[in-house]
Amino acid sequence: MTTFYQLTAKSLSGQCISMEEYASKVVLVVNTASHCGFTPQYAGLEALYKKYADQGFVVLGFPCNQFGKQEPGGAEEIGQTCYINYGVSFPMFEKVDVNGSAAHPVFRYLKRELPGLLGGRVKWNFTKFLIGRDGKPLKRFAPFTTPEKMEVAIVAALKI
Repeated sequence: MTTFYQLTAKSLSGQCISMEEYASKVVLVVNTASHCGFTPQYAGLEALYKKYADQGFVVLGFPCNQFGKQEPGGAEEIGQTCYINYGVSFPMFEKVDVNGSAAHPVFRYLKRELPGLLGGRVKWNFTKFLIGRDGKPLKRFAPFTTPEKMEVAIVAALKI
């Protein structure tokens, strides 16, 4: 069976990144979109990342255009929204599919491990998956769950 650390993804700049780079960290994987009602969550995700990065926490953003076509742009436009509009400094990856036959392996794995209410599908943008330091998926959060409401689970996973 595939483990999280065996997976790879391309960064927003096109560099292949192994999830093994995040071994021993608590990871929050988020499917994002620049033109969604939940897009302001970028600010809260960035605040959590900055607050807990020194304790071994990282947010990984994966843009997706499968829900309402709310991520229509390319890497440059996505980067501008993330970095300029929201000050995002956590790693962002290339646009991916999270559902269907072309779903990215990271999301196929996470949906299999934490299927959620829709039987293994991601419901909407800003669905979040919390992964423990050992690479084991711990908890799935709905799109409407704000970053602030996830802080208790993140702190518990960090064991601080």
